[in-house]
Amino acid sequence: MAVWGSLVFALIAGAMIPFQAGINVQLAGLVGGSLRAALVSFVVGTAALFLLALLATRGVPSVSRASAAPWWVWVGGLLGAFYVFGSIVTAPRLGAVVLIAAVVAGQSIASVVIDHHGWVGFDEHPVTPGRIAGLVLLGAGVALVRVF
Repeated sequence: MAVWGSLVFALIAGAMIPFQAGINVQLAGLVGGSLRAALVSFVVGTAALFLLALLATRGVPSVSRASAAPWWVWVGGLLGAFYVFGSIVTAPRLGAVVLIAAVVAGQSIASVVIDHHGWVGFDEHPVTPGRIAGLVLLGAGVALVRVF
């Protein structure tokens, strides 16, 4: 996939996040809580991914290949669960724009740290004054959308 195609795909995926948060908040009201809503969300997502994987891939990875993976690759689902639960809990208090602005700011701060250290498989990209300025502007953006 070309860079532009990847950017468009990322933008569309990102556009789904506030919808997901709002839908999951409504679900929490129907199923009796944020944890239950997060569970239902993950069960539905798991079922969809399972069907997609059956249709789009051939076979499953070998146990030896999967067991050779570093320990930290197994926590991605936990991180996703934390995000979904956190967005369900905070979305009603923050609203969609503040929630997503804060999420983007948190993602950006973590991304600068990850890039700087070359963690979790990313190439190293040192912290620069421009990146720091970008983070400061993101923080200012969060503050602006919260205040106004």
